[in-house]
Amino acid sequence: MRILITGGSGFIGQLLCKRLREQGHTLLVVSRSPDKTRRLLPPDTDIRARVPEFDGTPVDAIVNLAGEPIAGKRWSEEQKKKLVESRLAITGDLVALCGKLDTPPKVMVSGSAMGYYGAQGQRPVDEDTQPHDEFAHRLCAGWEATAQEAEAYGVRVALLRTGLVLDRHGGALKQMLPPFKMGVGGRIGDGRQYMPWIHRLDMVRIIEFLIEQDGLSGPFNCSAPNPVTNDEFVHTLARHLHRPAMIPMPAAVLKMAVGEMSRLLLTGAAMQPKRLEEAGFTFEYSTLDEALKEILGN
Repeated sequence: MRILITGGSGFIGQLLCKRLREQGHTLLVVSRSPDKTRRLLPPDTDIRARVPEFDGTPVDAIVNLAGEPIAGKRWSEEQKKKLVESRLAITGDLVALCGKLDTPPKVMVSGSAMGYYGAQGQRPVDEDTQPHDEFAHRLCAGWEATAQEAEAYGVRVALLRTGLVLDRHGGALKQMLPPFKMGVGGRIGDGRQYMPWIHRLDMVRIIEFLIEQDGLSGPFNCSAPNPVTNDEFVHTLARHLHRPAMIPMPAAVLKMAVGEMSRLLLTGAAMQPKRLEEAGFTFEYSTLDEALKEILGN
């Protein structure tokens, strides 16, 4: 297949591109920095700076992972606007490309996040759970709605409501490891908020699964079937590192430091991958212990 990927140089995208190329697929990647991205991806990857540059190029499938990092900066009104526009603009370009191609892609697998649900407390959350209306929800809902506009061209659209993606060399775990290795890690707030998580390999396998399974569309919770609270997460991580986890981050201090963005860390959702499991997807790493044992080599 000829697969067009946005966000191909990112944490998930690099592993996805590597595996898809090993499977014999042709890679078409959109990157604002083609020269830099070329050093990160398989050597025969076709890399162009903008989606419209692929107009007229046959595309069988699209994977849309691009977007300004949600936790990169404090959520000023300007930053919120950038977060929204970075997702909607490139997704809209992909939808427009689907309308221009003589033969539209068969499928678009498009990013979203656990933030779609907003704060959900302690209850289990599946794809039918009603969201809590807040900025993270509105951001994800707009992103999903834009992607689903491709259905007007006969494109099957699958949406990735992604949890915390874990691996050693990127994502949140890379940032967490230094303080925990020094023994100064600990829970955030009261630690009761859920942290839906997924091993990076399983995240990539889900994308491959959704590309291949013709009957699957709509939202999918991309998180392992055993979500944990923040307190459980930090103590499991500390145990694997043979370090204590005794220095908490008070909620008030976090709110003062990063403002509204603190909700990403102080609220959560006990996401369950109901639709993926009903479709027959099986996880390589279904428990946090299994995932951290592989990642940390213990």
